[in-house]
Amino acid sequence: MPPGKCRESTAKLVVVSTHLDIPEPLQVRHRQSREGRSWLGRLPGLVGEALQQWQLALDLTVGELPWHGHTGLVLPVLTADGIAAALKVSFPFEEALLEPVALQLWGGRGAVQLLHSDRSLGAMVVERLDNTRSLLELPVEEAIVHWGGLLRDLSIRPDDRPEWVVFPQIAEMAERYCDELPQRWDELAEPFPRWLLEAALEVCQTRGSVARRSDEDVLVHTDLHYLNVLARPGSASYLAIDPQAQIGDAEYAVAPCLWNRLRDLPALGTEGALRRRASLLAEAAGLDAELSVAWSVLREVENALSYLESRGHARDAQRSLWVASTLAGKTLPDLPCAHELDVLH
Repeated sequence: MPPGKCRESTAKLVVVSTHLDIPEPLQVRHRQSREGRSWLGRLPGLVGEALQQWQLALDLTVGELPWHGHTGLVLPVLTADGIAAALKVSFPFEEALLEPVALQLWGGRGAVQLLHSDRSLGAMVVERLDNTRSLLELPVEEAIVHWGGLLRDLSIRPDDRPEWVVFPQIAEMAERYCDELPQRWDELAEPFPRWLLEAALEVCQTRGSVARRSDEDVLVHTDLHYLNVLARPGSASYLAIDPQAQIGDAEYAVAPCLWNRLRDLPALGTEGALRRRASLLAEAAGLDAELSVAWSVLREVENALSYLESRGHARDAQRSLWVASTLAGKTLPDLPCAHELDVLH
């Protein structure tokens, strides 16, 4: 049987009409805005158009809900040739629209293979991976080895293909943060010590677009955490999904694997264990360990400010401040210990 070809399935193939069961968490996220409500209303039609355009059949059993992330709906489908694939329809924000462009550039090396995409629908079809087998299920040490290999594969240099021009530049973002972060910190009434803000600003000043060369820039999957790496069905190999792609230092990709799986850190010596994890991630991917930590401090300081600017995210801000200050060498007092923090995964 050819690779990727499905045996005769016992699952009932469902044809989408005007009705589509949209998972409640996705509805809650998007019905808060006019644009989101409009997209939710159009979503069944977008799915139907994509199924028709690419001659796909839904591979859902009766009563089974579609998969979903924060910003999109994912449906298991079969191609006209009976090959298992996944149809993703996303809310049309910039990162989602750039996702198929990044997958096309990677061409299946380190990331899920793109089969089709249509920007007007916000839809794409990718090879189907095993959503029950992510790096979250592996011991951390083993997960880090897989993660490092993937990051090496994903770190491709810009070339003459026109698609490269659409991606944001990490260095330009850092340059903007030089002014934005102090202002946001002031507006929030100095919610954490100035030294931590200055640690983040030092990264902006040394890695911003004015202060650095770009000859080492690569395409960066900026959300490469453990759940965004899935196994191929029946295989020991793993691939990245859901890229939020930018161009810049590969070390920028380390942070999501530091703010996740905090409860896997030992109860004693937790702070030192987080720093060792940062070193292991850098080593596995062939990165500069100090630069990986520096970018992670900046990302978590910015995350903390974003959480504090939003209602109901004080606990998330505590997590970001714990990680940022611990990586910077001096864990802030009056924060919960790592195992009491709200965790993402």
